[in-house]
Amino acid sequence: MKKIFAIAAMALLTLTASAQKLGRVNFTELYQLAPEADAAREQINAMQTEGQETFSTMVEEYQSKANQYQQKSASWTAAIKEAKEKELMDIQNRIQEFQQTFSQEMQQKQAELMNPIMEKAQKAVQDLAKAQGIVAVFDTATALYFDESAVVDLTPAARKALGIKDGRTLEQLQQELQAQAQAQPAQ
Repeated sequence: MKKIFAIAAMALLTLTASAQKLGRVNFTELYQLAPEADAAREQINAMQTEGQETFSTMVEEYQSKANQYQQKSASWTAAIKEAKEKELMDIQNRIQEFQQTFSQEMQQKQAELMNPIMEKAQKAVQDLAKAQGIVAVFDTATALYFDESAVVDLTPAARKALGIKDGRTLEQLQQELQAQAQAQPAQ
């Protein structure tokens, strides 16, 4: 009896679900191509550049002192040698601490800048879905399968709502980012 009830309930859910309107959206496209994302990436890149410059300066200091140690250590007294070794260890520790702290700060800054963009994109999709009577929206990046003829594609309307330029694609964004990376001087 329980099996019959379960089968009947599943059949009823299937019939109910099939009468509902479903949507799909490429969410990655929406938040990556949003105009605000370009500004966020610029801020993140500027921070990364400053961090790389600071890191390079610290490494240069270490290398200079390590070279000095190698060249002069034979003539130093034990106390000078110990002090110089301690100085090198301190610089190494500062470099490691900087790397860890900077990495955490970059992750926090990226979340701080990108989360509002993702929330704005999510709200735009929700508003469009509600306006069109759509009960569920699937992200094309995570859905394993959906019949494209049975769902409404909200991506074009959401792109328009978010102010994304017509014709701009994720592939173009990748090309832009690669060109920027190549244009930056090697460090």
